[in-house]
This record gives sequence, C-alpha cells and structure tokens, in this order.
Amino acid sequence: MSTTDNAVPTEAVAYGGDEQGGARVPAHSVNPIQRDPARTIFEKSVAGRRAFVAPPAGVPEVDLDEIIPAGLRRTAPARLPQVTEPEIVRHYVRISRRNFDLDSGFYPLGSCTMKYNPRLHERVAGLPGHARLHPFQTPEHAQGALELMHGLERQLSAVSGLPHVCLQPSAGSHGELAGVLLARAYHESRGETRTKVLTPDTAHGTNPATVTMAGLEVVKVATNPDGGVDIDDLRAKADEDVALIMLTNPNTLGIFDPNIEEIASIVHGVGGVLYYDGANLNAIMGITRPGDMGFDIVHFNLHKSFTQPHGGGGPGSGPIAVSDRIAPFVPVPVIRKEEAADGSATFSLLDAPTEGPGSQSIGKLRGFQGNYGVFVRCYSYIRSLGGSGLRDASEKAVLNANYLLAKLDELGVREHLPLAFGTRCMHEFVISGGPMKRDLGIKTLDLAKRLLDHGYHPPTVYFPLLVDEAMLIEPVETEARETLDGFAAALAEILREAKDDPTIAQNAPYSTPVRRLDEAGAAKRPIIRQPLEETV
Repeated sequence: MSTTDNAVPTEAVAYGGDEQGGARVPAHSVNPIQRDPARTIFEKSVAGRRAFVAPPAGVPEVDLDEIIPAGLRRTAPARLPQVTEPEIVRHYVRISRRNFDLDSGFYPLGSCTMKYNPRLHERVAGLPGHARLHPFQTPEHAQGALELMHGLERQLSAVSGLPHVCLQPSAGSHGELAGVLLARAYHESRGETRTKVLTPDTAHGTNPATVTMAGLEVVKVATNPDGGVDIDDLRAKADEDVALIMLTNPNTLGIFDPNIEEIASIVHGVGGVLYYDGANLNAIMGITRPGDMGFDIVHFNLHKSFTQPHGGGGPGSGPIAVSDRIAPFVPVPVIRKEEAADGSATFSLLDAPTEGPGSQSIGKLRGFQGNYGVFVRCYSYIRSLGGSGLRDASEKAVLNANYLLAKLDELGVREHLPLAFGTRCMHEFVISGGPMKRDLGIKTLDLAKRLLDHGYHPPTVYFPLLVDEAMLIEPVETEARETLDGFAAALAEILREAKDDPTIAQNAPYSTPVRRLDEAGAAKRPIIRQPLEETV
C-alpha cells in the first residue's frame, strides 16, 4: 500500500530550528531514508534480470498438454518483477526500515499494550510438531496439541479465577461477542428477555460495537470524579432489563475501581451478569482475579497479557473464561480430558456434550479450534514465567507507569499535560493536552507527530473520549529506566520548543519517510494497486 499521495508536500512544511539553504530545518531532521524514493519492486524491474535460475531438472520432459489442458494455461507470461537477488534483499530490507516497531524503539501505545515478546516462544511455536500440524488431523493423531490446549485452558482458569475456559474466539473483540451471546443465552434459558447492556463511558470502543452487533441496547454509565464508575448513575440504570455490564478494571484511565464489590452487588441484585473486558488484565495478573471480584465472564487478549505479536490484523486469539452458571452455553467443540487408572490421559473434542460445558452451547464460533500457534506461544510464556513471574510482570508494568508519571512531574511536563484523573495509576495513565493547546498553541496530535522525530512511537491520542486532548501512555514492564527517562525528556524538549515556535510541532514530523498525512484519506482511500504496462 502506498500513502505517498496523501502526504503534505515537503516544501510546504520544511522549516524549524537551524538555517539550512535559506529554510529553517528542525533538529532530528536528517534521515537518509527520506531521500530514498518509494518505488515498488515492479518499478525496479528490468527485463532479463534474474535472482535465480533453476538448473536442468534431470528427469524426462513431459509434454505440457499431458499435464495441463491448453484452455487452463496462460496465454502470456505472468507480469512478475525481474530483479537480481541483491536488489530483492535490499528492497525489502529498506521497506522494513520504514516501519516503526517494537524491535526498533519504544512503543508506549496506551490501551493496546505493545510489549516486547521474547523470541523463545516464537521458536517453540515454530517447532515442526507445532508448525506442521494440520487442522484436519484427527484428535487421535493430535493428542499433544490437545494436551497443550487443555493445559492453556487450566492456566487461564487459574489467572482469571473462573473454572471453565474456551479458546475458540479469534480476538479480544470476538471474545466480547462470545461473552455477550453467552449472557443472552443464559437469560433466555431462564425464560428472560433482557435487552440492555451497561457500558461505562471509559469503555473500549469495541464494547458498544459488540453490544450492537449482538442486537442489544447500549446504556452508558457515567464516570465519577475519581475516574471510576459513578455508583449513583449505575444504580439508577440497573434494572431487570439489564442483561450484563461490560467493565474493564483497571479501566482505560489506568485506574482500578475500588468499588468493584458494590458494582457486582448492584448488577447481580437485578439478575444481571458481570462481563470483564480483559484488555487490561496485564496490570493485575497474579495479584487479584476477576472471578474473585464477582465477574461471570472474562475475555483475554493473549497479545496484551501474554506473548503474541500484536497488530496487523492477526492471527489473534481472545479466549473466554466463565463461571459454572455460564459454562453450559460455551461454544463447541469442547476439549475433554479423561484419565485412566494408570495415570495416562486421553483428550477428545466434543461437538455435542450431554452435560457440563457446552451442553446448551451457542454453537461454533469459527473454523477448527482457533489459532493454534498463538496458543503455543502463550502456553510457553506462562509456563516459563510461572505464577510469580506473571505477578512480577504486572508489578513492573505498574511500577514503570508510575515512574514515568513521576518523571514527567519532575521535568515540569505535567504543568502543560496534567493527569486527567487521580494522582497515581496502574499500568497506564491518561494526560490531557488541553492546557498545552491553550498555553502553547499545539494540539495532542502535534505533540504525537513531533515525538516521531525524537525516535518514539506516539502514545494513543484522543482516547478515552471523556478527556480533553487525551494522550494515553502505557510503558509496559519490559522497558528499561533509561528508555523512560529519554521519552520523558523528549516530551519536555518538545514543550520547550513549542514555547519558542509552535509551528515546529504543528508541521512535524520531519524525519519520517512520509511527512504529515491526511490520515483519514490514507485510511479510507489507500493506493493498493500497482499500475503495470500491458504485456502481449
């Protein structure tokens, strides 16, 4: 995909700090990659060049008509790029360097938890016994895989504090949909038709979208001055039409709601179900459990809490954990373990269990059993860290977030970017760019773009919606103190720079392969087709 046509022309924005050729150029502006024109591999093609020429086959030739009928064959050669091997390697290496990723720098994308994933678990998932497993293999010939999946279910059960787990959902949002459907099936089994779902105004955007997709009505609950659920508003809206409440704890403000027991009591009191959006589970793993707070359904974002590369649309996985009363409705097939007298175990897949989990199933959510490679990575991650290691990861995530918050205060950043709610945070925090916009004339988007010139991926901006000029920062547990210090210093430097000349930030970035984009145009009108000359 090319977004070059959506970029602002360089000459329209190139100015800033030092004088250079009559134009003022800001610091952090030298990047050789900018001088490299964005050309596709097809544009680099030169007729006759080859990266590889196959040697003679050494077997008797067979007439092509005997293998493929003439009507099924091409009438002209495929329009493939003709380049040498060095050109191929350099082309794709150069493209890879245009991306900002976790291997190249700090990626504090709040709410999305862009944590570093140890390579060990990639190697485990790549072992032939895992990587070459075919989805059509019968359970009898995939006992090891089923044992691993059953083991992962038990691990997630221990983390969530709920007894039953289903691995099928393909992503967190898919897990949300499964959870809402499960709650609806539970109420219907009791002869009740409940239509409302309570969602705090700090909820992830997927929550109301999921509710609508499931055919239910979204009812928003207000946030109190401390950043938690407004209990009075919740009590006023909790009635016998409420099917469930979808809650993240800690929420998207990075605040753990101390009133969770009262919230559970109110919702359970009207017969509703508590649904836990597990997006922020990485702040509490090994410390507290959603099941112990009163939740009936939990979804996991395996890419956030455990090892799994994040982004790019998948493959993903969003398992759900449920209480005993929800278990009969979980998707099928379910994995069943049977132990023999000699201690050996056999694993099977049940499409129509007559009792227990899945006996009144909502059906099947996807093909086969889910994204098995994701299961392997997460299973090996949890086994390698153990319970104490998971707790350590959560504690370090919270420590890093609070350290960074204190560092921003020490450097005077919070004078212009104050904390939106409270004084401390869990694994992430939200600052408001409202004072910065008023006092210095730059918006949160400008700040985010200028961070790119300092070598940092911007945090999440303009979310959650209830915070003016919001910036949501999540440093995660895997970042070193020096990295956090550097990020805080970069924010302070950008604010100092804006006091002298706000246009520098307003026109950033300067060092990236593509300058400031028409982001809506880049997303809605991407250039994804490569024009080619017609061949004979």
